Amino acid sequence: MMGDSVKLILARPIQLADEVTKVADFAHTNKQDCLEIKSKSERLSILLRQAARADLYERPTRRIMEDTAQVLEKAHQLVLKCRSAGLVKRVLSLTPAAAFKKMSSQLENSIGDLSWLLRVSAASSDDEAYLGGLPPIATNEPILGMIWEHIATLHTASTLDKRSEAAASLVSLARDNDRNGKLIVEEGGVAPLLRVLKEGKPEGQENAAWALGLLGKDPESAEQMVGAGACAVFAKVLKEGGSMKAQAMVAWAVSVLAAHGSACQDALAQNNIVRLLVGHLAFETVEEHSKYAIVASSHPKSIHSVATAAATTNNNNGGNHDDDEERRNNRPMGSHQSTKNHMHSVVQSTMNRLHQHPPQQSMKGREHEDPETKLHMKAMAARALRYLARGNAAICKSITESKALLCFAVLLEKGTGEEVQSNCAMALMEIARVAELDADLRRAAFKPNSPAARAVVDQMLRIVERAEHGSPLLVPCVVALGCLARTFRATETRVVGPLVRLLEGREEWVSKEAAAALAKFACTDNYLHVDHARAILEEGGAKHLVQMVYFGEAQAIKVEALKLLCHVTQHVPESEALAQADVMPVLEWASKQGFAAQDPTLETLLPEAKGRLELYQSRGPRH
Repeated sequence: MMGDSVKLILARPIQLADEVTKVADFAHTNKQDCLEIKSKSERLSILLRQAARADLYERPTRRIMEDTAQVLEKAHQLVLKCRSAGLVKRVLSLTPAAAFKKMSSQLENSIGDLSWLLRVSAASSDDEAYLGGLPPIATNEPILGMIWEHIATLHTASTLDKRSEAAASLVSLARDNDRNGKLIVEEGGVAPLLRVLKEGKPEGQENAAWALGLLGKDPESAEQMVGAGACAVFAKVLKEGGSMKAQAMVAWAVSVLAAHGSACQDALAQNNIVRLLVGHLAFETVEEHSKYAIVASSHPKSIHSVATAAATTNNNNGGNHDDDEERRNNRPMGSHQSTKNHMHSVVQSTMNRLHQHPPQQSMKGREHEDPETKLHMKAMAARALRYLARGNAAICKSITESKALLCFAVLLEKGTGEEVQSNCAMALMEIARVAELDADLRRAAFKPNSPAARAVVDQMLRIVERAEHGSPLLVPCVVALGCLARTFRATETRVVGPLVRLLEGREEWVSKEAAAALAKFACTDNYLHVDHARAILEEGGAKHLVQMVYFGEAQAIKVEALKLLCHVTQHVPESEALAQADVMPVLEWASKQGFAAQDPTLETLLPEAKGRLELYQSRGPRH
């Protein structure tokens, strides 16, 4: 635990203790007090030399040695005053008894600190004496003393059970408040926790992963954890861990670190974390893909391979065309009912076969875990993939090139736990957000003839169509469909209708997201904006948007509704639906409102929409 630099700081207090002992022998005044100081300095000298030979816990060692050196320097100055031989000097250098009493107390505290340090640094299964109290140096900050004790136990305990208990204690401290978590990192708790995670028993691994996840909530601490090798240890446990509960906790810890952005995301991805998480997600969901595991030929083909083969024989539209070229060809993304039914039957039949004949396992022992643990593992794997994908095109590409999309689709349809489905939906939303801005990812991962992409869209549409009240799946699916707006062709008529229906009679936050998603269909950046704008009006969108602009409680609701209304008005100003909904008065009213003036997008959109509408329609309402 203790490096050479720490051993060097022991030299000064040892030298001072010896000096105090020598000087005290020549005292002419306060001899009895000096002898007491000498006695305690000798005890300190013995303890300091023991410490020099021991393997000490570094962080408290530095603090205790610095404090001890200061105390010994004051003791040295005090006994020096008692060496004066002349009468006058003795009178002038008289020292109050209170000074000796205070110094004696300080030396006793230093003895207590060193004794505690030696005990915790040499703890064994039979030595628990140090657990009964804290060192005097930690009297004013007992939490720090407790952290020192638990970290020391992680370092020195002779049994894995005791290390597991120490990790659990650190979990309790880190959960109390963020400051405790930072202290644990500052006091060197990361390295021993990683060792317990790597080498401990399942329960210890789970506790260590939990503690590390809590510590990783702080960005600076997360950076230190990555630098300490946390990513490699996480990968090892995800691959070889003996307990799925521990693996699930590691997946959660991965999600915490990944939430801090690209630096942590990339470090995790470099250790194959994405591949391992997808493997856990696919376990008993779909068959292992050949990219990740070798599967015996006697097992049924994966959903992905079966669906791809079926799509190849029934669809000759393959090829990586640009978005605009694909739209011109008007090849629907599952718009024909026969194709949709065929794909559904392929996926469903393959799922049934997989449930009857589970695929060969690539990670030992997982099949013996209880169903609840398996579900929790999938939920945490999906959560980790969600945060790894956030804003990271390279990781999104890695995820979508695997079987993850198909896993998300199957779990959205068949997942028995809300946590699993919610994290799958959120992961898809993050991937779609990146795909919206990355044309290469969008074309590769969500091309219309991709069975996995179709399966994902089918499930998200099913959730949007059901629009269950309070469902945590609804908004992520709405956002994802909006982000993928440029992948849908003119003949893909089934997406716009369900989104338009969410504009009416729903929670306002759902209506807001639906309006924002539809705006991505109707905006000028979308090659098919005219077709989509017309479809929005045909589904009755104008009247809903008018209501939202007029009566929306939150400013954000009004802004999103007005943006969408401006888009459709700009592209199909001749529509009778706009006249019937009295859109012109709405635009004129909105142009005078503060919320419109504060939004830079509306500052351009609103005048253009009004100008277009004035060209095609009269100012008065039609009846």
